[in-house]
Amino acid sequence: MERAPEPHAGWTFLTNHSRVLAAIAEDHTTRVRDIAARCRLTERAVQKIIADLEEGGYLTHSREGRSNVYRIAPDRVLRHPADAPATVAELLSVLMSHEAGHTAATADQDA
Repeated sequence: MERAPEPHAGWTFLTNHSRVLAAIAEDHTTRVRDIAARCRLTERAVQKIIADLEEGGYLTHSREGRSNVYRIAPDRVLRHPADAPATVAELLSVLMSHEAGHTAATADQDA
């Protein structure tokens, strides 16, 4: 599962913050290392993004043993005024349905 971050030049439709949030939504106990691999970011970048999301009130975490357990604030309104009144839950719904479709398509190709 370890994929090295790939350099990317130019703009993208999704932000790294949304990618990290979607990875956490999929697994609330995921490790920073696994988020970094999935999102093709460095661990340091993921740590900074998690700190941003916590500071903004979109995410909290607690320690359980040696692991972090993340909690997403689904009712938080997205930051940009043009996105209002969309919530985190609505954003994640779109991202998760895309991921489910992508996973199904990949499984069909492997079969």
